[in-house]
Amino acid sequence: MNSPSRDRPDLDPADLARLREVALFRHVDADVCAAILGGARPLPLPRGSTIMTQGAPADAFHVILEGWVKLYRRQPDGGEAVVAVMTAGESFAEAVMFMGGRYPVTGEAVSDVRLLRIEAATLRTAIRADGRVAIALLASIAHHTEVLSEHVEAIKALSAPQRVADFVVDLARRTFGRDVAGRLALKLPYDKALIARRLGMTPESFSRALVTLREAGVKVSRDAVTIADLDRLDGYARSGEGA
Repeated sequence: MNSPSRDRPDLDPADLARLREVALFRHVDADVCAAILGGARPLPLPRGSTIMTQGAPADAFHVILEGWVKLYRRQPDGGEAVVAVMTAGESFAEAVMFMGGRYPVTGEAVSDVRLLRIEAATLRTAIRADGRVAIALLASIAHHTEVLSEHVEAIKALSAPQRVADFVVDLARRTFGRDVAGRLALKLPYDKALIARRLGMTPESFSRALVTLREAGVKVSRDAVTIADLDRLDGYARSGEGA
């Protein structure tokens, strides 16, 4: 994709690179991308900010430029069911916003974030003006469906240590790039209790999984993670062997 806009000084080169990662913008031309963005401007929010609220009218969707966002549903007992934790280069709420429904989840910043908020009216106007926008939206919805299916499959098919290994491998690749390998050091982006909920386990199970992963070359101290060999850890996440 070409640059989404050459006259948007509020979107720096790193922002434009992140937009190219978003499924909605990945394979569209610059003019289509600009039409979808409309007048959207980066919005900085501190950790703990509520981005959208479960049950509220879905009047916009969001693209993450920096930071991490938790999507969750409130349970009758007051607890949270974590649906997703998303980061830069990802978007959320396109489908429900397009359908004119209500947000099925609450979105909360679990770190300081920068977002693009794209209004429903802007997207609908772009769709009426150019059919390519509708195709891009369908591609984005299909991408989210695929990601959700893979997450559900991982929870059902992988052991707790494998799920944690898979999370650490994915975090390393998000941090350093898809081709990263070898020995690495990185930081957990948010608290361990949230990671555990995201992976469908209790904090106690998460802690036991970290102990198991020591044999696979993973050491965790507070939020610091050291990986002896990323390829070996990836193999363990896939097969459960090597630890």
